[in-house]
Amino acid sequence: MSLKAFHLVFVTVTVLASLFVSMLGYRGWQDSQSSTDLAFAIGGAAGVVIMLVYGVYFLKKLKKISYL
Repeated sequence: MSLKAFHLVFVTVTVLASLFVSMLGYRGWQDSQSSTDLAFAIGGAAGVVIMLVYGVYFLKKLKKISYL
């Protein structure tokens, strides 16, 4: 597996995990109005955005390298 393919898998898994944490935090915040749950929701959403930006940057940087 090439570095490019590994990064695509890594970014995809990280985005999905961050999305899950964000949704879990938001649901918890809706139920309890806890500031900790809200922090998890915001942190997860920030993680999604940061990893998507990183993924686009990485793909542009290694545009000429194959996936194999």
